[in-house]
Amino acid sequence: MRDHEVVETFISHLRDNGFPGLVIERRPELDKHVPFNMRIEAIAGPFAIEHTSIDTLPNQRGKSDWFMRATGGLEKELPIPPYRMNITIDYNSINKGQNWAAIREALKTWISKECPRLADGRHIFDNVPGIPFRLQVTKASDRPPRVFFTRYEPKDTSLPERISRQLDTKINKLAHYRECGFITVLLIESDDIALMNENKMLDAIRDAYPDGFPPSVGKIWYVDTSIPSEIEFRDFAEHLMK
Repeated sequence: MRDHEVVETFISHLRDNGFPGLVIERRPELDKHVPFNMRIEAIAGPFAIEHTSIDTLPNQRGKSDWFMRATGGLEKELPIPPYRMNITIDYNSINKGQNWAAIREALKTWISKECPRLADGRHIFDNVPGIPFRLQVTKASDRPPRVFFTRYEPKDTSLPERISRQLDTKINKLAHYRECGFITVLLIESDDIALMNENKMLDAIRDAYPDGFPPSVGKIWYVDTSIPSEIEFRDFAEHLMK
């Protein structure tokens, strides 16, 4: 979701939970007269609100876009097979600079010609023509027919460090508003339905700020936008504020 949509949905959540009539009164981020280091998302009643979204993995949005360019929708372009076919690749296999359109065509050709010949079970392929990465293929004739593509989750320990680096900038923006008497709110969003959940995010934030948040932050909310029609808000303040 776009930043302003997340903030507007949060304001609606507050209206429904103890703050009737609450509306956005100012958007400092859109005011060129406001110093850059004070351009937060919104002022609404007593609240000064800043928002950020966190990738579970480094450059996750970029890599997901590349993955979709190479494989997205392929299962709809192929005939429905009389078996289940799961094709898994390494998370870092698809990168900028590759010919994604050519990879798509190579995948379609190989799946159409070679997969029907495979026995059930797990197979590894390293040298498929036109595909510059390894494929792990699992075939199951006793499962509902479908072809789908997945990625291995890579080992990554950088989340707390990336959170700290990203949130420090947001926290500094809120300091002025805290001094002016506002209740400062930091919204931390994730739209990752596969790899993120509130407990994982909470643990990573604790690791990033073992001594607690600076006093410039009054409230911390986790926003789960992985299902846009069912956005969830979780108040992290009691777990993180000291």
